[in-house]
Amino acid sequence: MHQVEILDGGRAIGLSLEGVGRLRFHAIWLRDNAWDAATRAPGNGQRLITIADIPSEIRISAAGVEGNTLSLTFAPEGKTIAYDVGWLQAHSYDAERPRTTGWTAPELELWDAGLAAVPSASFTAVSSDRGELKRWLYGVRRFGFGKLNGGPVENGALLKVAALFGYIRETNYGKWFEVRTEVNPSNLAYTGLGLQAHTDNPYRDPVPTLQILYCLENSAKGGENMVVDGFKAATRLRAENPRGFELLSKHCARFEYAGSDGICLRARRPMIELAPDGELIAIRFNNRSAAAVTDVPFDEMEDYYAAYRRLGEIIDDPAMEVSFKLSPGECFIVDNTRVLHARKGYSGAGSRWLQGCYADKDGLLSTLAAMEMPRQEAAA
Repeated sequence: MHQVEILDGGRAIGLSLEGVGRLRFHAIWLRDNAWDAATRAPGNGQRLITIADIPSEIRISAAGVEGNTLSLTFAPEGKTIAYDVGWLQAHSYDAERPRTTGWTAPELELWDAGLAAVPSASFTAVSSDRGELKRWLYGVRRFGFGKLNGGPVENGALLKVAALFGYIRETNYGKWFEVRTEVNPSNLAYTGLGLQAHTDNPYRDPVPTLQILYCLENSAKGGENMVVDGFKAATRLRAENPRGFELLSKHCARFEYAGSDGICLRARRPMIELAPDGELIAIRFNNRSAAAVTDVPFDEMEDYYAAYRRLGEIIDDPAMEVSFKLSPGECFIVDNTRVLHARKGYSGAGSRWLQGCYADKDGLLSTLAAMEMPRQEAAA
């Protein structure tokens, strides 16, 4: 049987759940997270009140639990609200959270060259079967990248990939861009040179969070694509050199692009970005677009550069990379805040034509979350 007790004169409650233990919740938190029709819009769940609408002296004057329903009466409002015990358990914040700086979300799996299989799916399958789409999107979220095969070999086919979960993010490069050899290119991506593993467009604020690269022709020798888990690289640096990890996460690097007329993009962000609670949330690494670092104190600059060098060495380590060669009709997608991508050099013989575009991760995560919601609700 579940039990509830009022604590601290009504400022909090203790909810004892069978097989779980006691979870504490503050009155202000409970009132702010009520789901009654006067607090949340029935159709979309958006909150109808502001924090100022909740009395600052809010207290719980009565509490009871029956089955999986908790009933609380709030003073001075005199309002009684019912809560689902499963929802409260899933959203509990009463727990010790000893976390190492640079921790990663539990739904992510870090990897290196030992990754057993590239998260892959058939374009036809994900386009026609919601279960297959869900499975593929889950893999992209978990590993930060994924492949599709068997897609149409036609100009602009990558737009159909983005439409599976969201929308194109248009930039100065257009809705999409061509990745093939050009004379006097505006970007080194448009040459046959090999490219170091990098994240794209670190000079933007906000940075594009997803990139899609779609193959239309690939008969040139070489030109394999490579991906590296930037989060794995960062955690490896942290294990080897905690001080270097700290320097790359607490000081901003600078990035700039001015390769086209009328374009001058600049951003100032750390190479290793952490949330305030230490969660590892983004990597920005691109030697081609790195500008002069001016935000590191003189006494720390040499150590900062030593950490920068070591991070680059880890990223370049073959033990970190997964490589594959795309065939026409194949594409891959990367989480551009986590996974670095690279290209091996290729010869002038044959042809290599890829098209690329950007999209936003929130669209992919939203599509996946909506697919997962019925299962989560059933489990609750």
